[in-house]
Amino acid sequence: MMPIRLMESNKNYTPVAMFVLLGISDEEDLQLILFPLFLGIYLVTLLWNLTLIILISMDIHLHTPMYFFLSVLSFIDICYTTSISPRMLSDFFKDEKTISFIACATQYCVASWMGQSEFCLLAAMAYDRYVAIGHPLQYSSIMAPGLCWKMVATAFGTGFLCSFLETVPSFNLYYCGSNVIQHFFCNISEIIILSCSSPFTTQMIIFLVVLIVGFGSLLIILLSYGFIAASILKISSVKSSVKAFNTCASHLAVVTLFYGTALSVYVHPSSRHSEQQDKMLSVFYVIIIPMLNPLIYSLRNKDIKEALKRLINRVTHFTQ
Repeated sequence: MMPIRLMESNKNYTPVAMFVLLGISDEEDLQLILFPLFLGIYLVTLLWNLTLIILISMDIHLHTPMYFFLSVLSFIDICYTTSISPRMLSDFFKDEKTISFIACATQYCVASWMGQSEFCLLAAMAYDRYVAIGHPLQYSSIMAPGLCWKMVATAFGTGFLCSFLETVPSFNLYYCGSNVIQHFFCNISEIIILSCSSPFTTQMIIFLVVLIVGFGSLLIILLSYGFIAASILKISSVKSSVKAFNTCASHLAVVTLFYGTALSVYVHPSSRHSEQQDKMLSVFYVIIIPMLNPLIYSLRNKDIKEALKRLINRVTHFTQ
């Protein structure tokens, strides 16, 4: 590619066509340990989430708004981790971990889309729990299938729009000189600092998107749980109060993990974390959480356990 002369400089620069990912670690011994570990986690993530989706779709007892949202969450987690994990795993065997400009933009776009959609979906799930506890008699009429589909469509639509608003200006910046991304995937905060043009406008767009979607969803979740707490306090029976809280426990655990890790990764002074600490937090955020989500919802859930038993009995009977 021919060098392009920038008007404001006397130096020649070549536009970046490839990025180089540094990966999680450059130590070969550590990579030999991490590859089978992360491969196992990825396969377990696919297995657990796919099993949950199939179980919810096949068992009529799980055809409720809560489990419908849970199956969508599993789908998002599969797409989210798949946008990053396969390339990360293949990079363990590469001396030079290059990724094309278009592939990098595509990876970030899909990962951002799924991440933003999950923020919105968690808010929808919090509202669903509020209606179930605060208005149990009207629950079926309020959380009708039509509204549930609209909420899911809104989550995906909002996620895609936000991802588009982040990706297009970020990858329309002029990149020259250094093309080394200090990460194992196309992390936008690591990419835009490589730009030769001013990234201020792009950074402001990303900040506003995160503020509106991330903190907007968090506000809806906090308000929903505020109303849930008020409704539980009105219940005179301790047993009923505990039962009502238990219906929210899994969602609350998922929200705490997701938001807690996201805030640790993206909202902190740059001097607080080393690059390696950021990578480890990102590993938890991108790879571990999608594996934990179905486990959190299934571990203490009587309905899912019974549905799994019915499915196993059905398969056993069919094979015999």
